[in-house]
Amino acid sequence: MSDGASSAAPKERKIQFEMFFTLPDFSDISLRDYQETMQRPFFSLSKRKRLKPIEYVSPDKSVTVHVSSNPAYGMATIWDADIMIYLASHLNELQERGINDISPVIRLQPGDLLKRICWGTSGRAYERLVSALDRLQATTIKTNIRASSKSRETTFSWIDSYTHLVDERTQRSLGMEITLSKWFFDGVMEKRNVLAISPLYFEITSGLGKWLYRAARKHAGGNGAEGFTIGFETLYQKSGSESSFPVFKKMLLELARANELPDISLEVIEDRSAQPKLKMVMRRHLDPSSNRRSQPLSPPLSTSLPVSSVIANRSEAQVDAEQAFIDPAMARTMIANLSLGLRVDEDGRSTQSKAPTSPKRDSQPRRGQTAKQVLDPETYHAIRTDFAGWDYDELMRRFDAFLGANPLELPRNYSKRFYGFVKEHHRRNKFRL
Repeated sequence: MSDGASSAAPKERKIQFEMFFTLPDFSDISLRDYQETMQRPFFSLSKRKRLKPIEYVSPDKSVTVHVSSNPAYGMATIWDADIMIYLASHLNELQERGINDISPVIRLQPGDLLKRICWGTSGRAYERLVSALDRLQATTIKTNIRASSKSRETTFSWIDSYTHLVDERTQRSLGMEITLSKWFFDGVMEKRNVLAISPLYFEITSGLGKWLYRAARKHAGGNGAEGFTIGFETLYQKSGSESSFPVFKKMLLELARANELPDISLEVIEDRSAQPKLKMVMRRHLDPSSNRRSQPLSPPLSTSLPVSSVIANRSEAQVDAEQAFIDPAMARTMIANLSLGLRVDEDGRSTQSKAPTSPKRDSQPRRGQTAKQVLDPETYHAIRTDFAGWDYDELMRRFDAFLGANPLELPRNYSKRFYGFVKEHHRRNKFRL
């Protein structure tokens, strides 16, 4: 009996190894957030261990949310929600690929997840991931959101369980299996319940800033240039913050004045009154000639903001990107020059008289050039080898149009970023070749 068990164990481990090693690459999936969790207090906004429960009742008494923590782990935080965003994105990606038999049990490489949510892949990052999963599994939520007609409330944790498979000999992570709660899984699978978010979301450092981005994306996303205006006190109630209202108000004013959240422009209305309000507008709907900052940190830049400052000085770009016009061909020129370490003028052209000797390529791509002329030789060869059959010049035209419309997405390395663009296009359309 024992001999049979011992012979079966290696076979079982081999199957597990193969199962995780053959997982598809989800490291560059498009990001989606589950919108029913975006505007209400489901997570702690502090990195400190929170034991005090969250109690929320909407002003009209129609929505209730109760979140309780586990004494050993504390409450799931807004940073732990990064993982749930990735898992929602994972499910959405499976749907986009036309897969019908989708399960709440998700198998993934933890390295893919950590890279996508910008936590890094160090040993400390893996420890942080495990701690976050513990909190997500131990936190208990009770809400009437999407409760059935037969029940007044639903009680759940974010995930039901997780398993981490590790090579016993090398201690290397082989993969994870995460089982989502039915409430979360069913909600995400209703496709209209997810919203696209910016990859820059993961670079927001404050807990309130992360929550505010999600709330603003939910409230203002479909309201065009009118945006959405909401009182500070209502935001305070929706956030579930442990801070006092005066402290919350101060932090909110600082976020609004800095106005550096991705995608969203913030403006304080009636800031001197006892009941100030916050207006949130998607930046893509702003009039480029308008200045949406209620109290700017510095004088507004010219509407002809040099392309070099947009890429070389990200702090200014994040504040004034809505005022910048980026010509795609000029952007490519500037990116190429910066990647070669050259100084650039306000039009992005090199100010060095002597061309560098390495790498050997045209450092100033111009409008009308082909992909072969623009890209560095190694990247061009890799694209032709890895993603054969496409019109790379047409794909470059689309890529340049994207860069022109999204100045905050301009890369330091044009060739490397274009490789990723073609990779994503190939993955989504390879069956049409």
